[in-house]
Amino acid sequence: MPGRPAKVIVDPAVPDDAAALLREHRKLLLRIQAGWVPEHRRRLPMAGLVVRGAATATALIASVYGLALFVAERYTPFVVIMTGAALLIVSVLLRPRPDAEVERRHALEREVYEAARRHEGRYVLRERLDEPARVLMGRAQAAIEQVVDSSVNAEGLLDDVRNGVMLPAQEWEIARLLAKLSELRAEHQDVVSEGVTPEVAAVAEPLAHALDSSQRAVLARVEALERYAGHVADAERAYRARNQIERLSAKLPAYEELLAESGADGSAVPELSRLSDDADRLEQALRDSVSSAHEAFRHLSS
Repeated sequence: MPGRPAKVIVDPAVPDDAAALLREHRKLLLRIQAGWVPEHRRRLPMAGLVVRGAATATALIASVYGLALFVAERYTPFVVIMTGAALLIVSVLLRPRPDAEVERRHALEREVYEAARRHEGRYVLRERLDEPARVLMGRAQAAIEQVVDSSVNAEGLLDDVRNGVMLPAQEWEIARLLAKLSELRAEHQDVVSEGVTPEVAAVAEPLAHALDSSQRAVLARVEALERYAGHVADAERAYRARNQIERLSAKLPAYEELLAESGADGSAVPELSRLSDDADRLEQALRDSVSSAHEAFRHLSS
């Protein structure tokens, strides 16, 4: 899941090519959601058609005239005319259409538009979340990034396969809920900001409580992700410390040899020997941390 935090969160069920297209064109998706519709067909500019047609016709006329000169055995003007006709034809064929880049851009816009329509409701733009929802989304994505980028995950000490499936699913579910919550919260605020009668307030109050309850439920999901990321961080620290101790322990004979050769105080040797004990303790700490992370993962995915 590279490039976090993603500004376009896509349902993991969307095919990879369509998901990549949506993620790469956030600004265009914002225009589409605002009601923009691409032109379905572009016509070549009339001036361009006239110029290309005139050049082609001129080249054909020159070729016919050149053949007449050849039949009349007027070879010098024949060569001149045919050379000019050939150059004209080549220039017409090789000259890039001035609107080619525009056509490519419009084709891409239509492709993104069709993908957005086809997968409507299966992607969320961060810009469509209100401020509280963006904060929660950022916390969720930060927790996921911490897990995915950890060395213990890369080394397979965690369930990296399940992480690769479950974490995107969690991110999408949180984004989907926050988008719906943001929309309903904005609509509710628009209504109550106009001023309400006691009768309307009696209806609006339980709806506000429903919004708050939903917010707390999504917050609980995010906090579960953060707890999992916290256990992974503990395992990451133990993993790095263990590796550092192992690297130092590997050099222990060299340190002992240096002490012996220099005639230094040998009391330092026992202190150095404790490195192996520290490595054992860190190994156990790593196992405990990984075990805690697995337990948090099971709770998160339940």
